[in-house]
Amino acid sequence: MSMRLTCDVVIVGAGMVGAACALYASRAGLDVIVVDRGPVAGGTTGAGEGNLLVSDKEPGPELELALLSGRLWTELADDLGDLIEYEAKGGVVVAAAPAELAALDRFAAGQRAAGVRAEAVDANRLRDLEPYLAPGLAGGVHYPQDAQVMPTLAAAHLLRVSGARLSTGRTVTGVLRGADGAVRGVRTDRGDLHAPAVVNAAGTWGGELAALAGVRLPVLPRRGFVLVTEPLPRRVRHKVYAADYVADVASDSAALGTSPVVEGTAAGPVLIGASRERVGFDRSFALPVVRALAAGATRLFPFLSDVRAVRAYLGFRPYLPDHLPAIGPDPRVPGLLHACGHEGAGIGLATGTGQLIARVLSGRAPELDLTPFAPERFTEEAA
Repeated sequence: MSMRLTCDVVIVGAGMVGAACALYASRAGLDVIVVDRGPVAGGTTGAGEGNLLVSDKEPGPELELALLSGRLWTELADDLGDLIEYEAKGGVVVAAAPAELAALDRFAAGQRAAGVRAEAVDANRLRDLEPYLAPGLAGGVHYPQDAQVMPTLAAAHLLRVSGARLSTGRTVTGVLRGADGAVRGVRTDRGDLHAPAVVNAAGTWGGELAALAGVRLPVLPRRGFVLVTEPLPRRVRHKVYAADYVADVASDSAALGTSPVVEGTAAGPVLIGASRERVGFDRSFALPVVRALAAGATRLFPFLSDVRAVRAYLGFRPYLPDHLPAIGPDPRVPGLLHACGHEGAGIGLATGTGQLIARVLSGRAPELDLTPFAPERFTEEAA
């Protein structure tokens, strides 16, 4: 017989964002249950690279969230750094031609005005930062605030230290609501979980969970591949990517887009991205995409042409049409909060998101204005 559980908040999703929400909600004194139909980090988190970036974000609400999140990640790293493979290694964005470099410099100037450390790097100094970079690049920008974690470890350890109760392999089939329309918990295939608040941290499936509550949230999957090399001595010191990566991230196109992104890891393998395309939840292996990633990586780092790629994996980023996540309470369903739609930035933005959600849940003012992230901002006409 199923046991009826009672708590302050049910968080749906045991990925990085759900874990961060659980951590900060528990720290706020709330009794938390995290439920997921799969394992911890079994969705987008487990297919991520673990990037904690400010370098790819233009001034505005997402950058503000990234700066908040970066400060919180730094605090967590004091206790968990080795356990989650936290590396404050910085990022380097490179331009192949003078016109690209001029655009990159303008972009960085705007970021500096918003509080980002962005250091211009002349062509003759690029190899001081990255000795194995290809010759002939026009220059770049160094971002010391960029960092990295191992995402599955990070999600697991944040959930562990949160003290939240975790229920995996449990599918949410409905959102319980009272006669007044307010949330009363969730229905699952293993019984009901009763709570006055539900947090939608379901990632790519956030739209489906919202629909169970009777509201629309147009989350779509955006597929991406990552190549993984054999373990190597550390030759790539930073996260390194081409200047066109920023435009690729911001694109609304459903078609395939690739731009070279290369970074080493604490364990030795080099991770190579990045691709984006909207093809639903198609998990088919796409050899042309992987070849394009390899070609882009070897243009940046020629030594990689002699290195073996040992595997490739894919994941689905939770995409919303305006490229901003949905964070905060949903006025259409009292007691329902959303924390999803972060696209490829969910690992980095998770801590700030979790803190903002916890403040709302505990009746405190959030540190950032939540208006740009309002879940009800999407109209039927914007679909």
